[in-house]
Amino acid sequence: MIKNVFLCLILLVETLFGNAQEPYLIIGTYTNSGSDGIYVYQFNEQTGEAIKKSSVKSSNPSYLVVSPDMKFVYAVNEDNPGAVSAFSFNKDSGKLSFINQTTSGGIHPCYINIGKQGKYVIAANYSSGSIAVCGINYNGSVSQPRQIIQHKGKSIVEGRQDAPHVHSVVFSPDYKFLFAPDLGLDKVMAYKVAPESGALSPAEPSFAEVKPGAGPRHLEFHPNGKYAYLMEEISGTVSVFKYEEGKMNLLQNVSSHPVSFDGVKGSADIHVSPDGRFLYCSNRGDANSIAIFSINQETGMIRIAGFQPTLGLHPRNFTLDPTGNFLLVANRDSDEIVVFKIDKQTGLLEDTRKRIKVSKPVCLKWIIKISPYAKWK
Repeated sequence: MIKNVFLCLILLVETLFGNAQEPYLIIGTYTNSGSDGIYVYQFNEQTGEAIKKSSVKSSNPSYLVVSPDMKFVYAVNEDNPGAVSAFSFNKDSGKLSFINQTTSGGIHPCYINIGKQGKYVIAANYSSGSIAVCGINYNGSVSQPRQIIQHKGKSIVEGRQDAPHVHSVVFSPDYKFLFAPDLGLDKVMAYKVAPESGALSPAEPSFAEVKPGAGPRHLEFHPNGKYAYLMEEISGTVSVFKYEEGKMNLLQNVSSHPVSFDGVKGSADIHVSPDGRFLYCSNRGDANSIAIFSINQETGMIRIAGFQPTLGLHPRNFTLDPTGNFLLVANRDSDEIVVFKIDKQTGLLEDTRKRIKVSKPVCLKWIIKISPYAKWK
Protein backbone atom coordinates (compact mmCIF):
# COMPACT_ATOMS: atom_id res chain seq x y z
CA MET A 1 0.00 0.00 0.00
CA ILE A 2 2.77 2.43 1.00
CA LYS A 3 4.72 1.48 -2.13
CA ASN A 4 1.69 2.21 -4.33
CA VAL A 5 1.13 5.61 -2.71
CA PHE A 6 4.81 6.49 -3.12
CA LEU A 7 4.76 5.41 -6.76
CA CYS A 8 1.72 7.62 -7.41
CA LEU A 9 3.58 10.58 -5.93
CA ILE A 10 6.60 9.89 -8.15
CA LEU A 11 4.41 9.68 -11.24
CA LEU A 12 2.70 12.93 -10.27
CA VAL A 13 6.07 14.68 -9.88
CA GLU A 14 7.18 13.38 -13.29
CA THR A 15 3.94 14.65 -14.82
CA LEU A 16 4.28 18.10 -13.27
CA PHE A 17 8.00 18.65 -13.67
CA GLY A 18 8.99 16.58 -16.68
CA ASN A 19 9.05 13.01 -17.82
CA ALA A 20 12.09 11.23 -16.36
CA GLN A 21 11.75 8.62 -19.10
CA GLU A 22 12.65 10.97 -21.96
CA PRO A 23 15.32 9.02 -23.87
CA TYR A 24 18.55 10.36 -25.27
CA LEU A 25 19.06 10.29 -29.03
CA ILE A 26 22.70 9.60 -29.93
CA ILE A 27 23.70 10.80 -33.40
CA GLY A 28 26.75 9.69 -35.37
CA THR A 29 27.91 11.84 -38.29
CA TYR A 30 30.48 12.29 -41.01
CA THR A 31 32.93 15.01 -40.03
CA ASN A 32 34.19 16.26 -43.40
CA SER A 33 31.82 19.26 -43.31
CA GLY A 34 32.47 20.64 -39.85
CA SER A 35 30.58 18.25 -37.59
CA ASP A 36 32.06 17.57 -34.13
CA GLY A 37 31.36 13.85 -34.43
CA ILE A 38 28.75 12.48 -31.99
CA TYR A 39 25.79 14.51 -30.71
CA VAL A 40 23.41 13.86 -27.82
CA TYR A 41 19.83 15.12 -27.79
CA GLN A 42 17.02 14.55 -25.31
CA PHE A 43 13.84 13.47 -27.09
CA ASN A 44 10.28 14.14 -25.95
CA GLU A 45 8.24 11.06 -26.85
CA GLN A 46 4.99 13.00 -26.56
CA THR A 47 5.76 15.97 -28.80
CA GLY A 48 8.68 14.83 -30.97
CA GLU A 49 10.78 17.78 -29.81
CA ALA A 50 14.53 17.28 -29.35
CA ILE A 51 16.87 19.39 -27.22
CA LYS A 52 20.64 19.30 -27.67
CA LYS A 53 22.55 18.21 -24.56
CA SER A 54 26.14 17.77 -25.73
CA SER A 55 28.59 16.71 -28.40
CA VAL A 56 31.99 15.05 -28.47
CA LYS A 57 34.68 15.12 -31.12
CA SER A 58 35.39 11.95 -33.07
CA SER A 59 36.48 11.34 -36.67
CA ASN A 60 33.69 10.03 -38.93
CA PRO A 61 31.74 8.06 -36.28
CA SER A 62 29.38 6.66 -38.91
CA TYR A 63 27.89 3.87 -36.82
CA LEU A 64 27.32 3.51 -33.09
CA VAL A 65 26.27 0.89 -30.58
CA VAL A 66 25.19 1.31 -26.95
CA SER A 67 26.28 -1.13 -24.23
CA PRO A 68 23.54 -3.26 -22.62
CA ASP A 69 23.79 -1.29 -19.36
CA MET A 70 23.66 1.97 -21.36
CA LYS A 71 26.80 3.29 -19.65
CA PHE A 72 29.01 3.20 -22.74
CA VAL A 73 28.84 4.06 -26.44
CA TYR A 74 31.12 2.52 -29.07
CA ALA A 75 31.70 4.05 -32.50
CA VAL A 76 33.47 3.00 -35.66
CA ASN A 77 35.68 5.68 -37.15
CA GLU A 78 35.12 5.25 -40.89
CA ASP A 79 38.64 6.17 -41.92
CA ASN A 80 41.65 4.58 -43.63
CA PRO A 81 42.93 2.93 -41.51
CA GLY A 82 39.75 2.41 -39.51
CA ALA A 83 39.30 2.59 -35.76
CA VAL A 84 36.89 1.80 -32.93
CA SER A 85 36.34 4.39 -30.18
CA ALA A 86 34.90 3.95 -26.70
CA PHE A 87 32.99 6.59 -24.69
CA SER A 88 31.41 6.61 -21.25
CA PHE A 89 27.95 8.15 -20.94
CA ASN A 90 26.57 10.18 -18.05
CA LYS A 91 22.78 9.81 -17.94
CA ASP A 92 22.36 12.78 -15.61
CA SER A 93 24.21 15.30 -17.77
CA GLY A 94 23.77 13.63 -21.16
CA LYS A 95 27.51 13.90 -21.85
CA LEU A 96 29.86 11.48 -23.56
CA SER A 97 33.48 11.23 -22.44
CA PHE A 98 36.21 9.70 -24.59
CA ILE A 99 37.87 6.62 -23.07
CA ASN A 100 40.14 5.19 -25.75
CA GLN A 101 40.51 4.17 -29.37
CA THR A 102 41.91 1.09 -31.10
CA THR A 103 42.32 -0.15 -34.65
CA SER A 104 39.37 -1.79 -36.40
CA GLY A 105 41.79 -4.10 -38.19
CA GLY A 106 40.68 -2.87 -41.61
CA ILE A 107 39.62 0.03 -43.82
CA HIS A 108 36.47 2.17 -43.54
CA PRO A 109 34.53 0.32 -40.81
CA CYS A 110 30.83 1.11 -41.26
CA TYR A 111 29.00 -0.93 -38.60
CA ILE A 112 29.54 -2.08 -35.01
CA ASN A 113 27.63 -4.36 -32.67
CA ILE A 114 28.06 -5.53 -29.08
CA GLY A 115 27.67 -8.89 -27.35
CA LYS A 116 24.75 -9.59 -25.03
CA GLN A 117 26.85 -9.25 -21.87
CA GLY A 118 28.78 -6.24 -23.15
CA LYS A 119 32.12 -8.09 -23.11
CA TYR A 120 33.14 -7.48 -26.73
CA VAL A 121 32.29 -5.49 -29.85
CA ILE A 122 32.37 -6.66 -33.46
CA ALA A 123 33.13 -4.23 -36.29
CA ALA A 124 32.46 -4.55 -40.04
CA ASN A 125 35.22 -3.13 -42.23
CA TYR A 126 33.57 -2.20 -45.53
CA SER A 127 36.45 -1.38 -47.87
CA SER A 128 38.72 -4.22 -46.72
CA GLY A 129 35.88 -6.75 -46.44
CA SER A 130 36.76 -7.97 -42.97
CA ILE A 131 35.29 -8.47 -39.49
CA ALA A 132 37.10 -7.60 -36.25
CA VAL A 133 36.29 -8.83 -32.74
CA CYS A 134 37.56 -6.52 -29.97
CA GLY A 135 37.35 -7.16 -26.23
CA ILE A 136 35.90 -4.68 -23.73
CA ASN A 137 37.77 -4.04 -20.49
CA TYR A 138 36.31 -3.52 -17.00
CA ASN A 139 36.37 0.28 -17.41
CA GLY A 140 34.58 0.20 -20.76
CA SER A 141 37.70 0.69 -22.85
CA VAL A 142 38.07 -1.35 -26.02
CA SER A 143 41.03 -3.63 -26.70
CA GLN A 144 42.99 -4.41 -29.85
CA PRO A 145 41.24 -6.90 -32.16
CA ARG A 146 41.53 -10.44 -30.83
CA GLN A 147 40.24 -11.91 -34.09
CA ILE A 148 40.07 -10.67 -37.70
CA ILE A 149 38.15 -12.59 -40.36
CA GLN A 150 38.86 -11.71 -43.99
CA HIS A 151 36.13 -12.38 -46.55
CA LYS A 152 37.15 -13.40 -50.08
CA GLY A 153 35.46 -13.32 -53.47
CA LYS A 154 33.36 -11.00 -55.63
CA SER A 155 30.08 -10.80 -57.56
CA ILE A 156 28.77 -9.40 -60.85
CA VAL A 157 28.45 -5.59 -60.56
CA GLU A 158 31.69 -3.99 -61.75
CA GLY A 159 32.98 -1.23 -59.55
CA ARG A 160 30.72 -2.24 -56.66
CA GLN A 161 31.30 -5.96 -56.26
CA ASP A 162 34.90 -6.49 -57.35
CA ALA A 163 35.84 -7.45 -53.79
CA PRO A 164 34.16 -8.28 -50.46
CA HIS A 165 32.46 -5.41 -48.62
CA VAL A 166 31.08 -6.34 -45.19
CA HIS A 167 28.26 -3.89 -44.51
CA SER A 168 26.85 -4.99 -41.16
CA VAL A 169 27.23 -7.54 -38.35
CA VAL A 170 23.95 -8.62 -36.72
CA PHE A 171 23.40 -11.09 -33.89
CA SER A 172 20.65 -13.68 -33.94
CA PRO A 173 17.98 -13.03 -31.26
CA ASP A 174 19.66 -15.55 -28.92
CA TYR A 175 23.17 -14.19 -29.64
CA LYS A 176 24.41 -17.65 -30.63
CA PHE A 177 25.05 -16.62 -34.24
CA LEU A 178 26.37 -13.58 -36.08
CA PHE A 179 25.28 -12.68 -39.61
CA ALA A 180 27.41 -10.47 -41.86
CA PRO A 181 25.72 -9.20 -45.04
CA ASP A 182 28.50 -8.72 -47.59
CA LEU A 183 27.58 -6.32 -50.40
CA GLY A 184 30.50 -7.45 -52.55
CA LEU A 185 29.80 -11.18 -52.33
CA ASP A 186 25.99 -11.24 -52.52
CA LYS A 187 26.05 -13.43 -49.43
CA VAL A 188 25.00 -13.19 -45.80
CA MET A 189 27.88 -14.91 -44.04
CA ALA A 190 26.97 -16.89 -40.91
CA TYR A 191 29.13 -17.49 -37.82
CA LYS A 192 28.77 -19.26 -34.51
CA VAL A 193 29.61 -17.00 -31.56
CA ALA A 194 31.52 -18.06 -28.45
CA PRO A 195 29.44 -16.56 -25.61
CA GLU A 196 32.28 -15.28 -23.42
CA SER A 197 34.93 -14.14 -25.89
CA GLY A 198 32.83 -13.44 -29.00
CA ALA A 199 35.17 -15.62 -31.04
CA LEU A 200 33.64 -16.46 -34.42
CA SER A 201 33.67 -19.75 -36.32
CA PRO A 202 31.81 -20.69 -39.53
CA ALA A 203 28.24 -21.84 -39.00
CA GLU A 204 26.64 -24.67 -40.93
CA PRO A 205 25.61 -23.58 -43.51
CA SER A 206 28.23 -20.83 -43.58
CA PHE A 207 26.19 -18.38 -45.68
CA ALA A 208 22.83 -17.58 -47.26
CA GLU A 209 23.12 -16.53 -50.89
CA VAL A 210 20.99 -13.86 -52.56
CA LYS A 211 20.31 -12.92 -56.17
CA PRO A 212 23.52 -11.84 -57.99
CA GLY A 213 23.84 -8.06 -58.07
CA ALA A 214 21.56 -7.51 -55.06
CA GLY A 215 24.22 -6.11 -52.71
CA PRO A 216 23.22 -7.18 -49.15
CA ARG A 217 23.49 -4.31 -46.67
CA HIS A 218 21.50 -4.38 -43.41
CA LEU A 219 19.61 -7.19 -41.65
CA GLU A 220 16.79 -7.03 -39.08
CA PHE A 221 15.04 -9.80 -37.16
CA HIS A 222 11.33 -9.84 -36.41
CA PRO A 223 10.56 -9.47 -32.66
CA ASN A 224 9.29 -13.07 -32.61
CA GLY A 225 12.70 -14.30 -33.82
CA LYS A 226 11.20 -16.41 -36.60
CA TYR A 227 11.93 -14.15 -39.57
CA ALA A 228 14.78 -11.99 -40.85
CA TYR A 229 14.58 -9.11 -43.33
CA LEU A 230 17.54 -8.19 -45.53
CA MET A 231 17.93 -4.79 -47.21
CA GLU A 232 19.69 -5.12 -50.57
CA GLU A 233 21.38 -1.87 -51.55
CA ILE A 234 22.16 -2.22 -55.25
CA SER A 235 18.92 -3.82 -56.42
CA GLY A 236 16.72 -1.88 -53.98
CA THR A 237 14.99 -5.05 -52.81
CA VAL A 238 14.10 -6.81 -49.56
CA SER A 239 14.65 -10.53 -49.01
CA VAL A 240 12.49 -12.22 -46.37
CA PHE A 241 13.92 -15.29 -44.65
CA LYS A 242 12.47 -17.92 -42.38
CA TYR A 243 14.96 -18.23 -39.50
CA GLU A 244 15.71 -21.17 -37.24
CA GLU A 245 18.90 -22.07 -35.33
CA GLY A 246 21.39 -20.29 -37.56
CA LYS A 247 19.68 -21.25 -40.80
CA MET A 248 17.98 -18.84 -43.20
CA ASN A 249 15.56 -20.03 -45.87
CA LEU A 250 14.38 -17.50 -48.46
CA LEU A 251 10.62 -16.92 -48.47
CA GLN A 252 10.19 -13.78 -50.57
CA ASN A 253 12.01 -11.05 -52.45
CA VAL A 254 10.25 -7.75 -53.20
CA SER A 255 11.16 -4.28 -54.42
CA SER A 256 11.34 -1.39 -51.95
CA HIS A 257 10.40 0.99 -54.79
CA PRO A 258 7.17 1.63 -56.69
CA VAL A 259 6.66 -0.46 -59.83
CA SER A 260 6.92 2.69 -61.95
CA PHE A 261 10.26 3.81 -60.45
CA ASP A 262 13.07 3.94 -63.03
CA GLY A 263 15.67 6.09 -61.28
CA VAL A 264 18.95 5.30 -59.52
CA LYS A 265 18.56 2.93 -56.58
CA GLY A 266 20.62 2.83 -53.41
CA SER A 267 18.70 1.36 -50.48
CA ALA A 268 20.17 1.58 -46.99
CA ASP A 269 18.53 0.78 -43.67
CA ILE A 270 15.75 -1.55 -42.48
CA HIS A 271 13.73 -1.82 -39.25
CA VAL A 272 10.69 -3.66 -37.89
CA SER A 273 8.21 -1.78 -35.68
CA PRO A 274 8.33 -2.80 -31.99
CA ASP A 275 4.92 -4.51 -32.32
CA GLY A 276 6.17 -6.54 -35.29
CA ARG A 277 3.37 -5.38 -37.59
CA PHE A 278 5.31 -3.17 -40.02
CA LEU A 279 8.64 -3.11 -41.84
CA TYR A 280 10.35 0.13 -42.88
CA CYS A 281 13.17 0.57 -45.43
CA SER A 282 15.13 3.66 -46.49
CA ASN A 283 15.83 4.32 -50.18
CA ARG A 284 18.52 6.77 -51.28
CA GLY A 285 19.56 7.32 -54.91
CA ASP A 286 16.81 9.18 -56.76
CA ALA A 287 14.04 7.90 -54.48
CA ASN A 288 14.75 9.56 -51.09
CA SER A 289 11.91 7.63 -49.50
CA ILE A 290 10.83 5.28 -46.76
CA ALA A 291 9.09 2.15 -48.01
CA ILE A 292 6.42 0.88 -45.62
CA PHE A 293 5.38 -2.79 -45.59
CA SER A 294 2.78 -4.62 -43.53
CA ILE A 295 3.96 -7.97 -42.13
CA ASN A 296 1.80 -11.08 -42.22
CA GLN A 297 1.99 -12.30 -38.63
CA GLU A 298 1.48 -15.94 -39.62
CA THR A 299 3.94 -16.19 -42.52
CA GLY A 300 6.36 -13.29 -41.94
CA MET A 301 5.95 -12.19 -45.55
CA ILE A 302 5.49 -8.53 -46.44
CA ARG A 303 3.14 -6.43 -48.55
CA ILE A 304 3.63 -2.80 -49.55
CA ALA A 305 1.54 -0.37 -47.52
CA GLY A 306 2.92 2.90 -48.86
CA PHE A 307 5.87 5.18 -49.55
CA GLN A 308 6.86 8.29 -47.63
CA PRO A 309 9.25 10.93 -49.06
CA THR A 310 11.95 11.59 -46.47
CA LEU A 311 11.74 15.36 -47.11
CA GLY A 312 15.49 15.43 -47.47
CA LEU A 313 18.41 13.95 -49.37
CA HIS A 314 20.21 10.62 -48.93
CA PRO A 315 18.34 8.95 -46.04
CA ARG A 316 21.02 6.64 -44.70
CA ASN A 317 20.10 5.42 -41.22
CA PHE A 318 16.72 5.84 -39.53
CA THR A 319 15.23 4.74 -36.23
CA LEU A 320 11.95 4.19 -34.41
CA ASP A 321 11.81 5.70 -30.94
CA PRO A 322 11.40 3.27 -27.98
CA THR A 323 7.63 3.83 -27.83
CA GLY A 324 7.16 3.18 -31.54
CA ASN A 325 5.38 6.55 -31.84
CA PHE A 326 7.97 8.27 -34.04
CA LEU A 327 10.29 7.45 -36.92
CA LEU A 328 13.37 9.66 -37.30
CA VAL A 329 15.27 9.78 -40.61
CA ALA A 330 18.89 10.90 -40.92
CA ASN A 331 19.01 12.77 -44.24
CA ARG A 332 22.76 12.99 -44.69
CA ASP A 333 23.02 15.34 -47.64
CA SER A 334 20.45 17.87 -46.44
CA ASP A 335 22.02 18.03 -42.95
CA GLU A 336 18.98 17.29 -40.85
CA ILE A 337 16.93 14.62 -39.13
CA VAL A 338 13.23 14.61 -39.97
CA VAL A 339 10.76 13.44 -37.33
CA PHE A 340 7.67 11.54 -38.51
CA LYS A 341 4.67 10.45 -36.44
CA ILE A 342 3.71 6.78 -36.92
CA ASP A 343 0.09 5.73 -37.34
CA LYS A 344 0.19 2.45 -35.41
CA GLN A 345 -2.90 1.14 -37.17
CA THR A 346 -1.73 1.65 -40.75
CA GLY A 347 2.03 2.02 -40.30
CA LEU A 348 1.97 5.18 -42.40
CA LEU A 349 4.00 8.28 -41.56
CA GLU A 350 3.04 11.92 -41.02
CA ASP A 351 5.45 14.84 -40.97
CA THR A 352 5.54 16.44 -37.50
CA ARG A 353 7.46 19.42 -38.93
CA LYS A 354 10.05 18.79 -36.22
CA ARG A 355 13.65 18.90 -37.43
CA ILE A 356 17.05 18.29 -35.85
CA LYS A 357 19.75 20.27 -37.64
CA VAL A 358 23.02 18.31 -37.67
CA SER A 359 25.79 18.25 -40.27
CA LYS A 360 25.94 14.91 -42.15
CA PRO A 361 23.88 12.71 -39.79
CA VAL A 362 24.29 9.00 -40.56
CA CYS A 363 23.48 6.95 -37.44
CA LEU A 364 20.75 7.21 -34.79
CA LYS A 365 20.72 5.26 -31.51
CA TRP A 366 18.82 5.51 -28.21
CA ILE A 367 19.73 5.54 -24.54
CA ILE A 368 16.78 5.26 -22.18
CA LYS A 369 16.94 7.45 -19.09
CA ILE A 370 15.45 4.92 -16.69
CA SER A 371 13.75 6.20 -13.55
CA PRO A 372 15.18 4.72 -10.30
CA TYR A 373 11.65 3.62 -9.53
CA ALA A 374 11.11 1.85 -12.87
CA LYS A 375 11.48 -1.56 -11.22
CA TRP A 376 8.25 -0.91 -9.29
CA LYS A 377 6.24 -0.26 -12.43
